[in-house]
Amino acid sequence: MASNVSPAFAYTVVYVKDVAKSVAFYAKAFGHNVRRLDESHRWGELESGQTTIAFTPLHQHETDDLTGRVQTPGSRGERQPIEVCFAYPDVDAAYKRAVENGAVAVSEPEKKEWGQKVGYVRDIDGIVVRIGSYVNPPKQD
Repeated sequence: MASNVSPAFAYTVVYVKDVAKSVAFYAKAFGHNVRRLDESHRWGELESGQTTIAFTPLHQHETDDLTGRVQTPGSRGERQPIEVCFAYPDVDAAYKRAVENGAVAVSEPEKKEWGQKVGYVRDIDGIVVRIGSYVNPPKQD
């Protein structure tokens, strides 16, 4: 029997200090187009292929009371419990663009043992962003 309950990964929601600043930063540093920034600046979305990257404030009464408060790292040595990963055909150029537009350099791109070239930066909220090559390059149509 066929099921009509077939999931699609729709959103990744990133909790940030300032939604408008984060949306602008990701658009400029990583090359995404802004899909939407609502008038309240409590929700923003970026175009990123089939999955939407969404931003919302760290704390809001709608979700804090329902699902609990977002926990943030207590020191510089800790990191968020999420890593945002973007794949690019030219990792070095993407890494350079991110750093030139405000991302904090963590680790310059290097070839990994599994064959992927990867570099790391932090965004304006301290979230680690992986800038990497495709592990298996996308198929050309």
